[in-house]
Amino acid sequence: MSRKNLLSSLHGESKPDAGTAPPPHSRPFMDAGKSKPMAAVTKTLGDLNDRSRRANEIERRLAEGQSVIELEPDLIEPSFVQDRMVGDIAGLVSSIKEQGQQVPILVRPHPEEPGRYQVAFGHRRLRAVSEAGLPVKAVVRELTDEQLVIAQGQENNEREDLSFIEKARFAARLKDRFSREVIMSSMSVDKSTLSIMLQLVDLLPPELIEAIGPAPGIGRPSWQQLAALLEKVQESSVIVAYVQSLSHLPSEERFKQTLAQLKPSRVERGIPSVLSTPAGSRLAQIKNSKSKLEITIDKKATPDFAAFVIEQLPALYEAHQANNRNKKDV
Repeated sequence: MSRKNLLSSLHGESKPDAGTAPPPHSRPFMDAGKSKPMAAVTKTLGDLNDRSRRANEIERRLAEGQSVIELEPDLIEPSFVQDRMVGDIAGLVSSIKEQGQQVPILVRPHPEEPGRYQVAFGHRRLRAVSEAGLPVKAVVRELTDEQLVIAQGQENNEREDLSFIEKARFAARLKDRFSREVIMSSMSVDKSTLSIMLQLVDLLPPELIEAIGPAPGIGRPSWQQLAALLEKVQESSVIVAYVQSLSHLPSEERFKQTLAQLKPSRVERGIPSVLSTPAGSRLAQIKNSKSKLEITIDKKATPDFAAFVIEQLPALYEAHQANNRNKKDV
């Protein structure tokens, strides 16, 4: 379902009768009769370059034709499908305290608890307004489960403020309840991308993802690399404990440190080292590569030692062979 069709379907929901008063715990905020038809919701979106502005425009247009009311935050629950990981909203709280809530959130009447609501989008704003101690400005719509998750996913996609792993977990939480077509519409992704997202969430332990956090800026290739490296680890709990010890670091840095921890240590090959006597005198230079060991003796410095080594090599080899036979007999 495209965004245009989604918003059209939302517009098609029945409106409350003119004589029906708002719930006793809400206060009218805007006169619905003065708004324009929802059919104009996508008219100006093509002229907006900034994705965040487009998301705000979607929400404002959704509000047109609907009553915006003020609700007490404790009457509103998050969506039944979590999309975000816990993040810092201090900046948003400060902004709302100074300027007020500029854009309403979208909620639906709770399907099981009369007098309560569920968020379709605006989770961060709900938290911020609640922390600011203010009532929440909200548009109340009758939404099916499918309409809710599509609105939730598309609003986040327009804002582009969910990290890759948050989007992947959101998709994974939807898969047991909705068809792949609904999930793809919600997230605006193709079938191949969705499959990769679901596969990654299956491969990565949930506690590891939680310990790392949203990791903004870390894209799909890096998460795929992490999953591939983790498959070689026998005890993932050790890695989880390691990540938890990095809780003082930003989420993105925790990811980078975890990836570095899982990568195999490089074996330095081909770099010469020096063999010295117990007294510290230089005996030889050794170069150890993958296919051979080279010992270079300075004949000018120790000419007799170079000759001695050559003479003793056959005897050393025999001693080596005898040692191996003795080990086998033990």
